[in-house]
Amino acid sequence: MPVFRWRLAPDGYATRRQLRALGLRPGGQDVAAQLEHPRRRRGPLVAYLYRVDLAVPVRPMTAARRAALAKANRARRLCPSCRRDAGYVIPTSLGTCVPCADADPHGSEGSTR
Repeated sequence: MPVFRWRLAPDGYATRRQLRALGLRPGGQDVAAQLEHPRRRRGPLVAYLYRVDLAVPVRPMTAARRAALAKANRARRLCPSCRRDAGYVIPTSLGTCVPCADADPHGSEGSTR
């Protein structure tokens, strides 16, 4: 597999994000090349590249997919404690909405003293 230095990839290759910006997706093709950006104390940063000529158009959003995404996002906003829509995605570090997390500083199994 060809390896290129950061920002020195030839034309015809793109990352997943670059493909998406063009309205394309890899379409099952294998990684064609990679970019490496050396770092001092750790291993190099790596970005995988795909061939643009083999990429296929992004599948269009259907009504059923849009409804499924809306339902999944709604579930991420629903607080398990108070069962209300928080209006934002519940942080996984808290597990509940901010008012419920602030109301119970010791957690549900904690002592009240």
